[in-house]
Order: sequence, then structure tokens, then C-alpha cells
Amino acid sequence: MINPPVRPDRPARARTRRRLALVLAATGALVAGATIALAPSASAGTTLAASAAEQGRYFGTAVAANKLSDATYVGILNREFDMVTPENEMKWDATEPSQNTFTFGNADRIVNHAQANGMRVRGHALAWHSQQPGWVQNLSGSALRSAMVNHVTQVATYYRGKIHSWDVVNEAFADGGTGARRDSNLQRTGNDWIEVAFRAARAADPGAKLCYNDYNTDGQNAKSNAVYAMVQDFRARGVPIDCVGFQSHFNAQSPVPADYQANLQRFANLGVDVQITELDIEGSGSAQADNYGRVVRACLAVARCTGITVWGIRDSDSWRASGTPLLFDAGGNKKPAYTATLNALNGGSTPPPTTTPPPTTPPPTGGGCSASVTLNSWTGGFVATVRVTAGAAGTNGWTVALTLPAGATVVNTWNATSSAASGAVQFRNVGYNGRLTAGQTTEFGFQANGTGTGLTPSCTAS
Repeated sequence: MINPPVRPDRPARARTRRRLALVLAATGALVAGATIALAPSASAGTTLAASAAEQGRYFGTAVAANKLSDATYVGILNREFDMVTPENEMKWDATEPSQNTFTFGNADRIVNHAQANGMRVRGHALAWHSQQPGWVQNLSGSALRSAMVNHVTQVATYYRGKIHSWDVVNEAFADGGTGARRDSNLQRTGNDWIEVAFRAARAADPGAKLCYNDYNTDGQNAKSNAVYAMVQDFRARGVPIDCVGFQSHFNAQSPVPADYQANLQRFANLGVDVQITELDIEGSGSAQADNYGRVVRACLAVARCTGITVWGIRDSDSWRASGTPLLFDAGGNKKPAYTATLNALNGGSTPPPTTTPPPTTPPPTGGGCSASVTLNSWTGGFVATVRVTAGAAGTNGWTVALTLPAGATVVNTWNATSSAASGAVQFRNVGYNGRLTAGQTTEFGFQANGTGTGLTPSCTAS
């Protein structure tokens, strides 16, 4: 598809970044471990959230904390949506303005409003090259890597159990036809920074869906192919990624691509959910309405497309308000695009998304395995990634033993359980990665304080 014009950098507060009433057929729903109440204003088939819920999806919007005092804004929010995404309030500059000093006041306003009104929350965004506080922009190398891991860990831990999906990493790939990673300060800490961020997020909030989010990936092109290859690699190696977010910012220069649905489907075929995360479509009248309907129908046709979020409520709330890209006009009135969206939701006939685990074949009995370790170190800490390789007989389970140097202490572990935090530590497989066929590999990792020099892992199979 044709790339849109380059978007100028926007101050975090000056302009919004581009970007339940849950209707239940049974008795209730659990969101990150908490039961949520049915909001009283929705009735099936007459609101976006209610109609989406009948299809097993959510319908959400981006929310700004400073607009929660606007009665028209809040009235539409509470009536129409069952998922909210903070526009700027969970980004790095908002949540950690000074190193290790965290502020969650505005983000909490949004989360509390959502919980009080039966809505779920998409967290946005833990690691991004933009909207970093000044102190982060002054870091590089291992110091920046350490700060990123700490930020992801602290923010995801603070909201543990309250987030449906996290945009763990946002916009890490460059525009253009190369499919390369974006040259950012985070990328310059090492090509594995995205993987490290996802592992840290999983350790901090095991119940949240972990997503990669980007724009200009709505059709098959060099950029979306690069994201696809990354997700495919992550899935093969056990890196915790659950979903891919497609921002879907459309206009005349960047229209809905012809292969939009097919592109969503090919990502879903990798075993991840797909989410439309920042939808807005510039235009008006029937043309805009037709495009909204097309996007909704594409999501409904892909079983693992779990929901749609529009980036704002009224046109006047949009980061590109002059293009009137949303479902409600500046006065809060429903536009033809709203009617087309609702009709598309009500016309859907696909079953709710399901996740079917792949069939497994019992591995041969016996054992034998080996382990190797790679380190990403910084002053005062490190992340160790340990690769376990099954021997000729495969494994039913494995244990990796290693001795940490004096003063080193494990603070997070993923894809394994640890027997201790220091000294001689044994790491054992978890339920999904113990069975390996001959030559098959899996990885686990841990974050620790101190130094990781001299680590020599040994592996025992069962």
C-alpha cells in the first residue's frame, strides 16, 4: 500500500498521538482475574460494544484523562465502548518522568473509570522510541537497556491484573522498502531489545496479552513482512508474544489495502491474536462509511481478530481532527461511519475467537540435554538467556543448574521456575516447554542484580 506522509513529531501533551458494557450471553466475564459488571446503558445490537460482544469481540477507544470531565465525551464513552486505551498517560514520559520515580495519577484515572464502568484496558505503551523523558534520551548502551527493563517491569507490575493487553513494544520497524529495524536509541542497545522487553513484561504480568504494535503494516509489504518474520521467530523460540496490533490509520494517500483481511489472517495463522488498535479513517459521508464497514467485516472474518479500537471518540478529539476521521462529529452526533460500523457488527456471522492448542506427540522416553547461556549485562545487573537443547532421546522435562557469582540475585524469571535467588540455583521447565524432541531447543531467561560473569549451566533431562 502507499505509505502516508511522514508524520511530524508531536509533543506528548500538545497533540494526541496517532493513533462494558460487556454484553454477556451467560453469567459473567473475567478480566485479568477480576469480575466486571454489566454496564446498564447498553442493549444488545444497539451500541458498538454490545454488538461486538455478540461476535465475541471488544470495541474500544483511546481515552485522554483530561477529557473525563467532559459530559458529552464520557456519555459516549460509557454507552458505546467496552475497552479503553490511554492515549499518552501510560507512556514512558508520563509514568517515569525521573529515573525510578513513577507517577500513575492520570493513568489511574482512566483505569479506575474503566473498572467502574465495566470496561477493560489496553496498556499503551511500555517501550517506544518516542515520548521518552529527557533522562532516558541521555542514556545509551547497557545503562539504557537496564532502564528499559526496569521501566517495563515496574509499570507492568503496578498494573498487574488490570490490563487486558499491553502494547509492549511500539513502532520498532522503519518505514520504506527495506524491512529494517528503526534506528533508535533502544535498537542501538542490541537487536534483542524487543525480545528482552517481552520477557520482562511476561514476568511482571503473566495474565496480560503481550502485543507488538505498529503502523503501515496493514497490508503485505516490506515492513509487515519484517514484523511477520519477527513474530514467527518469537513463536518458534518461545518468546512470549500473544498478539499483533495494527494501527490502521487510513486516508486517501494510504487507503485500506486490498489484502487487509488476508494480512490479518496470515498473522493469525502464526498462532497470535490480531487487534486493530488505533483505527481512524479520514473522509466523510458514504465513502468513509464504506471503509469503516470494510475494516469491521475484515476483523469479523478472521477468528483471531479479537477487537477493534478507534483512536478517539469525536472528530474534535482526534490527532488529525481536520480529516474528520472518527465515528462521532465534534458535537457528539453519530456519523454515517458509525451506522456502517454498527451494521457491519450486527451483520457478522463468524464464531467468537478460539485458541486451539496445536496437537502434541509424546516425546521418546529417556534423556540427555545441554545448555548454553548468553548475557546482556550493564553496571549492576544483567539478563541471561539460557538455551536448552535435547539430546538424541528427547526430554520429558529438564533442569538446568548453575551457580551465580557472589552478590548476584535473581529478580525475574521467565519460561522456567527457579529454586533460589542466589548461589546454586536450579531452573526447571514449566508446563509448556519440558517436552523436547531430539535436537529441539527451548529458551528461558532471568534478570538478576550483580554480575553474571562465569556462568556455566549444566542440564539434566528426565
